[in-house]
Amino acid sequence: MNHISRILKSIFFFFFLCSLTANAQVRFARLFSDHAVLQRQKPLPVWGWAKPNEKIKITIGNQSLQTKTDKSGKWSVTFQPFEAGGPYQITATAKSGTATATDLLFGEVWLCSGQSNMEFKVSEAFHFDQEKKDADYPQIRHFKIAHEVTLEPVEELNNGEWILSSEKTVGDFTAVGFFFARELYQKLNVPIGLVNSSWGGSQIEGWISKEAMETNSELRNYAQSLPKTWEEADVIMGTKLRKRLFGKDFTPDVAFEKTYLTGKADFSPWQKTNNPVGQWDWKGLMGFRGQGYIGTNIEIDTKDVNVTSELYLPVNDSETEVYLNGKIIASGIEKGNRKINLPANTFHTGSNQLVVKSGNQVAQNWYGPGWMGSRNDLKLTINGNTNSLGNDWYLMPAFSQKHQFAHLMNNVGTTIYNAMIVPIIPFAMRGTLWYQGESNAGRAFQYRQSFPLMINDWRKLWQDNFSFYWVQLASFGAENNSTTGSDWAELREAQDMTLSLPNTGMAVTIDVGNPNDIHPKNKQDVAHRLATQALKKDYGLDIPYASPQYDQVKFENGKAIVTFKFAANGLEVRKDKYGYLKGFEIAGSDKVFHFAKAEIKDNQVLVYSNEVSSPVAVRYAWSNAPEEANLFSKDGFPASGFRTDNWPGVTDSRKFE
Repeated sequence: MNHISRILKSIFFFFFLCSLTANAQVRFARLFSDHAVLQRQKPLPVWGWAKPNEKIKITIGNQSLQTKTDKSGKWSVTFQPFEAGGPYQITATAKSGTATATDLLFGEVWLCSGQSNMEFKVSEAFHFDQEKKDADYPQIRHFKIAHEVTLEPVEELNNGEWILSSEKTVGDFTAVGFFFARELYQKLNVPIGLVNSSWGGSQIEGWISKEAMETNSELRNYAQSLPKTWEEADVIMGTKLRKRLFGKDFTPDVAFEKTYLTGKADFSPWQKTNNPVGQWDWKGLMGFRGQGYIGTNIEIDTKDVNVTSELYLPVNDSETEVYLNGKIIASGIEKGNRKINLPANTFHTGSNQLVVKSGNQVAQNWYGPGWMGSRNDLKLTINGNTNSLGNDWYLMPAFSQKHQFAHLMNNVGTTIYNAMIVPIIPFAMRGTLWYQGESNAGRAFQYRQSFPLMINDWRKLWQDNFSFYWVQLASFGAENNSTTGSDWAELREAQDMTLSLPNTGMAVTIDVGNPNDIHPKNKQDVAHRLATQALKKDYGLDIPYASPQYDQVKFENGKAIVTFKFAANGLEVRKDKYGYLKGFEIAGSDKVFHFAKAEIKDNQVLVYSNEVSSPVAVRYAWSNAPEEANLFSKDGFPASGFRTDNWPGVTDSRKFE
């Protein structure tokens, strides 16, 4: 190639790059990409970016609008409402270039948000093999927003695309969202778009704006002290964690932490867990990254002292030290499970203290400290007999060593909102489906304020009083009662109270939960109960749509007479072959609750007990896992749990920090 040819090629390449740069100047917000579903019958905001102070023309169908970008290059317009249909093409044109998105449909858009039970995929739900065969609905489309947190609001999503529902793709859709969308599509025959902005384990405070928090007396102080950098956030997180563990703002030094390895460690401040295998994030040490300690006490019989043994530990591929009764018995790096051969008389009769010091996983550096694998990987074999290592384990971060906190959903309030809600405002939609509350159960009383605060905040930001439907917490955990109290019941009560807001609805799910699994697989019934709310309230179908809810109580002749809303077609007993109505408790002025007899009469429930001659309060399904509760409407909806009293609960004094 001669000199002139090289010059011409360089010039051509330069102008080619300039052309690409110019064309890249004009773009839509990521939600307005190929295959998008846009909201019908509502004004349609559309926005994007181009060069600063540039005139731009945006066209959909037979509508065209012109505007000018601001100093930052952002532009926005609002189209007149479209009816359902498509496909459409949207085009933005300016001197600096053109942007186009194709195969756009107008229909019904729903934002799906919350924590893991909303993020829960179709592939994880009951009967996936059958469900995916009924998933070829190209007019049902799903947009998943990636997990991200930011300390300041951001304008645009970093990634995401619209995916058409099919047997091959539906497995990654939100299960609740998809089953909801499928029922709507089958009833309405219009396109359905799902915008999935959810994050497992997230607390509601992460989804609320700083400005909204500042209007609330409970959250104002927190909002006013939000960190400005992640370094500041680490300091706050560390202080909060140490206060919780030690009961005060105490920072252990190296000398103090050496006492952990002496065989006489005091485990009382440590984070207790019945299973030390797994990420520390889910064991009460959210986000901690650095070195840490795992400890337990092992009871040894006299007959097992004078024999050899093998200790098996799960995977942690960082530099590790293993101490037994203050003596190091293994150290170094192991890529897989660790096996430690121990000679006779390593243990002594009675209690033996095991402490393992290790750091963040290396190959899986997102994991943090702790062990990977199964609880079955943690065992002790003595004389050929394999023993599990008990249920009482303890975790403690090494605060004296270099450490930090991962940028996770619960490290700093508002940060999910900043990164996963702000960029989609004001994308037009019919409403929001919300499945969250498990992570806030410990602060259920405060949820009475934080939940409606978030709903009102979002509606204000969207300038739209859109529908907002949520899933009441399912059954999980202990079958406790009103004597011991229940934070999950109090959270359900807070959700129930939020129905006082307009355009809201709730799916009661205490009958389809799993006491042993916080992620129940029956998402079909959950979605159906949300769908009935929307089909009735948003789309005008004349159908039963809501669970019976406590209305009022009268006390007469030693009995409580309870009436319910949303039970016009009658009440009935389910889940009991003898027809007994269960789940009720009753108390007198002494505030001591007793399990009660109950019966349905004249579409009311009579509640009574020989132990309570003058009742003053009734509770129903007041438990984390009210498995016996079996009051339903004849329309098939389970009654929502309730209490008629307002006596202090177990979460009244717990606050978000």
